[in-house]
Amino acid sequence: MTDPNDMHDRLAKLSQDLEARTASAPKADQGLAGPNGIGSAMSTGFRVMSEFVAAVAVGGLIGWQCDRWFGTSPFLLILFLALGTAAGFWTVYRIASKPTRWVGPR
Repeated sequence: MTDPNDMHDRLAKLSQDLEARTASAPKADQGLAGPNGIGSAMSTGFRVMSEFVAAVAVGGLIGWQCDRWFGTSPFLLILFLALGTAAGFWTVYRIASKPTRWVGPR
């Protein structure tokens, strides 16, 4: 059998080696986290895409329903699709023009 003191020494050496290796290893998710990381950029991109698609879809549905009510097919559909597209671009512009927090040089 091995001596318990020897086991504790080996465990301490292993812990030190693991800490040294962990400290020297590059961070794999360094670009993913934080306010300027790729995760934040993807979140903003998905928000822009979903709000633009929603604006166009809502405009199209309103135009289609108004055309059914008033019998003016396809004029109101085209009009409200254009308005929905304009609203979508306006939303994209508002999101893109928000000032971002400047972190400074790294």
